[in-house]
Amino acid sequence: MLLIGLTGSIATGKSTVSSLLSSPPYNLPIIDADLLARKVVEPGTAGYNAIVSYFGPTTPDLLLPSGPDMPENGPNGKGRPLNRPALGRRVFGDSPEVRKDRARLNSIVHPAVRKEMALAVLKAYVKGYRAVVLDVPLLFESQLDKYCGTVLVVGVKDPQIQMERLRARDPHLSAEDAENRVRSQGDVREKAERALERGDGRGVVVWNDGERRELEEQVREVFWKGVVEKQSPRWWGWWLWMCPPAAVVSGLWNYWANLGVDRRWREKKEAERAKL
Repeated sequence: MLLIGLTGSIATGKSTVSSLLSSPPYNLPIIDADLLARKVVEPGTAGYNAIVSYFGPTTPDLLLPSGPDMPENGPNGKGRPLNRPALGRRVFGDSPEVRKDRARLNSIVHPAVRKEMALAVLKAYVKGYRAVVLDVPLLFESQLDKYCGTVLVVGVKDPQIQMERLRARDPHLSAEDAENRVRSQGDVREKAERALERGDGRGVVVWNDGERRELEEQVREVFWKGVVEKQSPRWWGWWLWMCPPAAVVSGLWNYWANLGVDRRWREKKEAERAKL
């Protein structure tokens, strides 16, 4: 089974590509990190309790306000849901305090999300899917790319297009808030470069500066026909499904190969910084 890492940045079209891959003719299962991140911090979960314990004392509006439609103990009796805009203001930005808060939030959420992802991948394998998509905004940053046979980056070449799309989608965001959210997910053009560093077929970039139909064509021609049908033909998927030890060996080999790619990438960036 081919594990596809789908990433990009906010407002670059990653969700659109995810929707395309989950629909005919592809029909791939999507493991959405954002949805899982919401699941693991629902009221009553260990993640929710840890966030309230850490951020609550210094964030008065951390939870949604109680009212006629929101009981004091929340809809499920285990607490009011998190006020995501309020939490976002604590973790989006570049100041040392914000970076510290973001690191703490990630240390709470990421382990729980990884566990849910592993279970979802296992279920997809048992069901016999030829490929599964890990939809992760911070794929490289969380080092989940090492487990992926192919990484697909959805990017835009013009940063202004990204900002305009984000402000149009979320009009409540100020210019500063929008910039902080974009910055918190890293430069998508560097992610594209890092994906291509993996080599032919193992890293793919689709650019979404134009119309949706152009994006759909790239997904079909560049990614599906150019990568998936070559990297994971149906006979290979069936073989791995019928022979679990072969699937384990394939996964270990893939992980080892990706470690080498990651090492070369870091060495390249260190050399570039040394020249500055």
